[in-house]
Amino acid sequence: MAEQKERNVWLGFDLGGTKMLALVFNGKFDLLGERRRKTRAAEGAEAGMDRIRETIEQALQEAHVSRDELAGIGLATPGPLDLEKGLLLESPNMGWSRMPLRKTLEKDFNCPVVVINDVDAGTYGEYRFGAAQNARCVVGVFPGTGIGGGCIYEGKIIRGKANSCFEIGHIQVLSGGPRCGCGQHGCLEAVASRLAIAAAAAAAAYRGEAPNLLKEAGTDLANIRSSALARAIAAGDKVVEQIVTDAARWLGVGVAAVVNLVAPDVVVLGGGLVEAMPALFRNEVRDVARGRVMPAFQAAFEVVVSKLGDNATATGAAAWAGETARPGPKEQ
Repeated sequence: MAEQKERNVWLGFDLGGTKMLALVFNGKFDLLGERRRKTRAAEGAEAGMDRIRETIEQALQEAHVSRDELAGIGLATPGPLDLEKGLLLESPNMGWSRMPLRKTLEKDFNCPVVVINDVDAGTYGEYRFGAAQNARCVVGVFPGTGIGGGCIYEGKIIRGKANSCFEIGHIQVLSGGPRCGCGQHGCLEAVASRLAIAAAAAAAAYRGEAPNLLKEAGTDLANIRSSALARAIAAGDKVVEQIVTDAARWLGVGVAAVVNLVAPDVVVLGGGLVEAMPALFRNEVRDVARGRVMPAFQAAFEVVVSKLGDNATATGAAAWAGETARPGPKEQ
């Protein structure tokens, strides 16, 4: 009879809008292996599920571990979720709907699977292993195409009964402001996301006010990435710098509202936009937030930049699975 291997390996999976990332950890959360792949917007849900399975298998091979050693999987994804059922209700970027992530992966890999919001996972990763270790209350703010938020309070992720919450991007900060993707007007996301920044920068480039950005990226929003914005600022495009600074200040307004509500000791800023211009975002968000909170809170929190970078979400998902995974299917 073959000796049964001990289940002491955890896998974190980041199902992002443009990428898939699987990280494999041992019981001490040392990284053993990884696999990164691009997502394909044109593929259907079934093909997408196949790519998730393949990516997990390839990460396990890279780590030189078998399925039988998996103690659990944490899968983090954007979009509305049913956390109790482990169901991805909708993935607007991919066109997927009602994907039974937990049920499918538990059957395929015979281990517990925990499905979690991507920003919740990234914030938890920073709390456990990154820029917010040992904090009592952590708020994560991750500006990207939208603006995601998460909150860890005394080691637990704040969430709704069945859904994730802490949608800081949909705090209304500007009465009668631009229309947001959620259908409301004046949301933080409508004035401070990378999409909002890129739209304003494209208009500036078109008017001839940002020659360096125009030369590198043109006026196509798809080409105006975080790195292109940072390079345009470094090359002397003052209008682009002002656009990004204004967005960072709006983020500070949103952070101030959250600080007044939950009094975090650490606010973590993450995502590609922050990684491209960390000092600008950290300083502007910190200064604006401190200037708008109640006096008692002004010196009670710090604003820091993510230490885990691209790995924050998958790392946090694996760690959260380690904390919460329920018993999986019994082996036959």
